[in-house]
Amino acid sequence: MKPVDWVGDSRERLKQFPADAMHDAGYQLHLVQTGATPTSWKPMPSIGIGVNEIRVRSAGAFRVIYIARFPEAVYVLHAFQKKSRKTAQTDIVLARLRLRAVTAARRQA
Repeated sequence: MKPVDWVGDSRERLKQFPADAMHDAGYQLHLVQTGATPTSWKPMPSIGIGVNEIRVRSAGAFRVIYIARFPEAVYVLHAFQKKSRKTAQTDIVLARLRLRAVTAARRQA
């Protein structure tokens, strides 16, 4: 099972989800860690190749953006509550910046 590597404040943001949403997101991340597919997800090529979004619906719409294509870990780039049909540009930009930081750190290692 791959470990989860939380990028930036993604873990703290996930902990701010309502209890049901936090539990569901944690279960979905566990599936990803074991190589399984989450029950509700979609690819996020606008952020980067191999980046996916877990979709959680529990008293609102919540999202966890991650990349699992690297062998050493599942990197959680961002977690947030979705307020409209379209993902806010600020959330996309933040996830892109965090993905760049992960890939830069991997190159240096």
